[in-house]
Amino acid sequence: MASNPSGRGSIARVVGASLIGTTIEWYDFFLYGSAAALVFNHLFFPGADPLTGTLLAFTTYAIGFLARPLGGLVFGHFGDRVGRKKLLVLSLLLMGGSTCAMGLLPTYAAVGVAAPLLLTLLRLVQGFALGGEWGGAVLIVSEHGDDRRRGLWASWPQCGAPGGNLLATAVLAVLAATQSDEAFMAWGWRIPFLLSGVLVMIGLWIRLAVSESPVFLDAQAKAEQRAETRSVPVVEVFRTHWRQVLVTIGSRMAENVSYYVLTAFILVYVTGPLGLPKSVGLNAVLIGSAVHFVTIPLWGALSDRLGRKPVYLFGTVAMAAWGFAFFALLDSKSAVVITAATTVGLLLHGAMYGPQAAFFAEQFPTRVRYTGLSVGGQLSSIAAGAVAPLIAVALLQAFGSTIAVSGYVLAMCAITLVAVALAKETAGSSLHDEAPDEQVAVTR
Repeated sequence: MASNPSGRGSIARVVGASLIGTTIEWYDFFLYGSAAALVFNHLFFPGADPLTGTLLAFTTYAIGFLARPLGGLVFGHFGDRVGRKKLLVLSLLLMGGSTCAMGLLPTYAAVGVAAPLLLTLLRLVQGFALGGEWGGAVLIVSEHGDDRRRGLWASWPQCGAPGGNLLATAVLAVLAATQSDEAFMAWGWRIPFLLSGVLVMIGLWIRLAVSESPVFLDAQAKAEQRAETRSVPVVEVFRTHWRQVLVTIGSRMAENVSYYVLTAFILVYVTGPLGLPKSVGLNAVLIGSAVHFVTIPLWGALSDRLGRKPVYLFGTVAMAAWGFAFFALLDSKSAVVITAATTVGLLLHGAMYGPQAAFFAEQFPTRVRYTGLSVGGQLSSIAAGAVAPLIAVALLQAFGSTIAVSGYVLAMCAITLVAVALAKETAGSSLHDEAPDEQVAVTR
């Protein structure tokens, strides 16, 4: 096995920089999801009944996911050619800039239809940036760390998702507790978006101090020594690594859908059909995200010991069952029970999300790893995360019951179960080594 060439201190700095950067980017992205459920349906899509307005707001939410594969393709291409670090800096700037601009947008009452159009445009920029962020962040950690503990190291950038959601939900919860509904709807909702500018400057300062991936530099040096003329990364990915792309897409279906049902759709269900204050849903997600944040590295570390597949499969099966228990507990209308249901759901979700970064990184060779990881991961976001809140709301409207939503989660778990079961176990494999049949034909 390859050792960690950078040393423990170096990997700790890389992990810290990736975690802070991904937390900020996910803060921006999840802030939109929470705002779509609580604010945008009223300020940017007025004149519709409550559920329809929410459906329209979640449509712009989904549009951000449509831009993610394009972002993954562009960032992946250049990340495989010029390095991981430069692209991570660019993604942070794009994400923060678009989020700040959202905080300055006029509403429908001020400029009419231009308001939702501008909101949609900025959401596209958000999605494009995040599509390139995730792959680069998990790769720069995976490629700095050692083979034996890659599951643990690579799981830390994954904590950026609950960390960002925790931060976004906390800010919204504080505002909801300290402001009247009228003040929050009038101007208070803008504060979390404008706060992103400060966070981005902090993240940028930290991220610029991180060194480039040693695995990438090693592969780049060897390619130059052999005078290789490499194919376009995305062409090679779909020509020779399409099975790994399908595994990546399928493996994310249950993870992605369940996460957005647990953290975004819950806000719709709690404030709508259950008729509870928005603080109940926000606090449940807040506490659940805190537990999620702490336990993701534990699942990653467990995958180093037991293998990626056993841990991932456990999370998938457990989530299939919890999808039914979750809504039954929500229907109790007890804030304590709702919080417990959300927390357990996110804990089980971590069994899939913790090993995921290392598992996916190990599917692809270095020369196309950024592209393969990003394209596979982000294509699944269209079929999974982008439509999860939309489908959940539509199912609730159509059937008047959450049983259909639970069935939807179950179906996605079945897809993931098949994808992970068909994948090869990769725990402990070297990211420096490439199988002979995977070598690129070169032109000298």
